[in-house]
Amino acid sequence: MFIVHVNVHVKSDRVKDFIRASLENARNSIQEPGIVRFDVIRRQDDNTRFVLVEVYRTVEDAARHKETAHYAKWRDTVADMMAEPRQGIKYDNLFPEDKGWD
Repeated sequence: MFIVHVNVHVKSDRVKDFIRASLENARNSIQEPGIVRFDVIRRQDDNTRFVLVEVYRTVEDAARHKETAHYAKWRDTVADMMAEPRQGIKYDNLFPEDKGWD
């Protein structure tokens, strides 16, 4: 599996709009056959900071996700809501059952 954590810092006056757009994107994304999990989480101590936890079956599935209409809509909708550029951090799965580390 291929995992991406997208760290997002949203302008304080745009939090509700960001949540609305991100939940719509997540609902559509989880319908993609290559997506195992798609979480939208928010920090408890700072309601302007979020992480999108995206779990894909393969790296290619992550690339296909970025070609979807719902991703493009989300990307364009939230662009001006960012307090700073979002940052995607990529991870390889080690457990369960992925032996690609040895």
